[in-house]
Amino acid sequence: MAHLKDRRAQNVEGDFYVDTSCIDCDTCRWLSPDIYSREGSQSAVHHQPTSKAERTSALEALLACPTGSIGTQARPTDIQQVQQRFPLKVNDNVYYCGYHSKKSFGAASYFIQRPEGNVLVDSPRFTPPLVKRLEAMGGVRYLYLTHRDDVADHEKFHKRFGCDRILHTQDITANTQSVEIQPTGTEPLELAADLRIIPQPGHSAGHTVLLYRGKYLFTGDHLAWSARLNQLYAFRNFCWDSWPRQIESMKALAHYTDSYRFEWVLPGHGRRFQSAPEAMGQQMHQCIQWMDSVR
Repeated sequence: MAHLKDRRAQNVEGDFYVDTSCIDCDTCRWLSPDIYSREGSQSAVHHQPTSKAERTSALEALLACPTGSIGTQARPTDIQQVQQRFPLKVNDNVYYCGYHSKKSFGAASYFIQRPEGNVLVDSPRFTPPLVKRLEAMGGVRYLYLTHRDDVADHEKFHKRFGCDRILHTQDITANTQSVEIQPTGTEPLELAADLRIIPQPGHSAGHTVLLYRGKYLFTGDHLAWSARLNQLYAFRNFCWDSWPRQIESMKALAHYTDSYRFEWVLPGHGRRFQSAPEAMGQQMHQCIQWMDSVR
């Protein structure tokens, strides 16, 4: 919970503010860029909301913040209305959950609503408003975990929904030994006709990505959009297993997904990206060239 006494001096005057507990996860800046920006090594409010749409956006970021570092001077009487907006629709039947968890350093989580059973991609914070909304949308059949870092409240979601959790065996830790489905090896696994798990080791030994309907690629910490570089990229400074191995994984992914012509990159960390398949293919190869250049 944000504290007014810790309000950063870099915030502009007004109701909304970011305090000094910010961990620079970037969530508020990509979720509500008109309101929040990076000042120094933390976020700050650079523009106070002046319309209902801006206020809603600012409150969405407040709720999504993993450390509760965003606050308002006046009690927000409309906060419950904004809570009901989550999960936010991305496209088709794909939703963004919000409510990032500090346990995952603010990783994003997504929700796929499908007749055959809904899928929660990586674990958001287990909070009653979100849980109730997920229940109303049909619950959770699978909790797919891209890798060991973004498991957060997986156990609570499993107990609440009775969902099968999925995590590659190479990323199993003491905290995830009870995961129901533990893929092995490096070959793609078809979980269902529209869900394909693709091992992508490098960031971690057992990192995988999930391809949904050949169109949506949920990438965890393997691949994301960089606003600074203006391209797709990987996290060179946060590669816990092997950078050369991650490069080879990315090359295999580029070759493999050429036949699927996916249009969306939906990462845990970093920013999401959408483009036509041809441009996405170009971006993938540009990313690989960049990765080779920073070995």
